[in-house]
Order: sequence, then C-alpha cells, then structure tokens
Amino acid sequence: MKKLAIATLLAVAAAGAIAQNPHGLPPGIAKKLDACDNCGHVSSVYKEKRKGEGGAVGIVGGAVVGGLLGNQIGKGTGKTVATVAGAAAGGYAGNEVQKHYTSKEVWVTKVQMKDGSTRSFEQEAQPAWKSGSIVRVNGKSLAAI
Repeated sequence: MKKLAIATLLAVAAAGAIAQNPHGLPPGIAKKLDACDNCGHVSSVYKEKRKGEGGAVGIVGGAVVGGLLGNQIGKGTGKTVATVAGAAAGGYAGNEVQKHYTSKEVWVTKVQMKDGSTRSFEQEAQPAWKSGSIVRVNGKSLAAI
C-alpha cells in the first residue's frame, strides 16, 4: 500500500513538472524560451554540401568539345554518328562539371519551436550559435539571443 501511495505521489509531481516545462529543457533554458514568442531551441547545427546548378555554358561547352573529339573517329556515316554521340555525351558531361563547379557548402540549423515543431534554416556562413542555444526566428533567418 505504501508503494502505491509513493508511486502516485511521484506521478503527480512528474505531471506538475511537465506542465511547468513542456519543452523538456533545463529550467533556465525553458524560462528563456517561454519569454519569447518566436524563439526556439537549437537541436543541431551541421555543414552540408549542396550540388550546384548546371546551365547552358556547361552543356554547350561540353557538346562542342565532345563533338570535336567524336569527329576524330571513323569515316563517312560512322564519323557523323561519332560526332553526334560525342556532342551528346559532352553536353551531359559539361553540365555535370558545371554543377560540381557551382556547388557550395551550407550550415543547416534545426530548431525546435515552442509548439514542438522542428524548423530547418540554412546559411552560408558558420552560425554564432550551437546545439542547445536559444535563437529568435526572424522570418527565414535566425538571430542569437
């Protein structure tokens, strides 16, 4: 009987603690988060590589080089087929080279908001915050507080 009473008392105390701190964060951080309507808790920060975009420069440049190389192969109809195939392969390769050349690294910050949702933000510069920080959401950007 005593064990049941103690278990019930602990359950009620835990429910009260959860009601006061629904974020599951340490009390000091939870208090800061509650003081700001558009703030969140940084759950992770990491760097990720983004593939760039291809374009006409890569396609045309690759097609010209591929066509010139294909034109060096065979005679007659075979030469024409090799030129066309070289141009097509070169256009594809040139586009992929341009994507690689224009790739970039971005910093991704995952933020847990007060309502429990998680939002993701990207920026090119290394952020001033780290996992565990409280940040203010300003539209599509973040600011350390």
